[in-house]
Amino acid sequence: MNLEKVIFGFFIVLAATLNFGFVYGEISDPQHHHLWEFFAAFVVNIVATVLKFGDRTQVGAIHLATSLVAILQFAAAALVWFFAEPGADGSLSDRTLASIVSLSAGALLANVVSVVILIVETTMQRR
Repeated sequence: MNLEKVIFGFFIVLAATLNFGFVYGEISDPQHHHLWEFFAAFVVNIVATVLKFGDRTQVGAIHLATSLVAILQFAAAALVWFFAEPGADGSLSDRTLASIVSLSAGALLANVVSVVILIVETTMQRR
């Protein structure tokens, strides 16, 4: 077993599952989308992206591209969250939260593509 590939796969799958955990739920219900879960998904996606820099294959380039798309989506969602005007009770509007969750769903799609590529790449390897 190659420890480097285990760590690589771990962070790819963890990024996807954290992202899914944030996106899952009613799109405009703030009880379903927590800031710290968003932050954890964003940070783990950055770590997964850094791990993908070492691969110089075509598949590695696609892995890196999917990670960069996920980070771009998360960065856009973070900017929306940062610049959002809180309501009188300090919460975000339904429209703003829906935008944040939608952008995070785009990152989730990029993470799912990355996981699928990882699975296909793993099954295609010969011993």
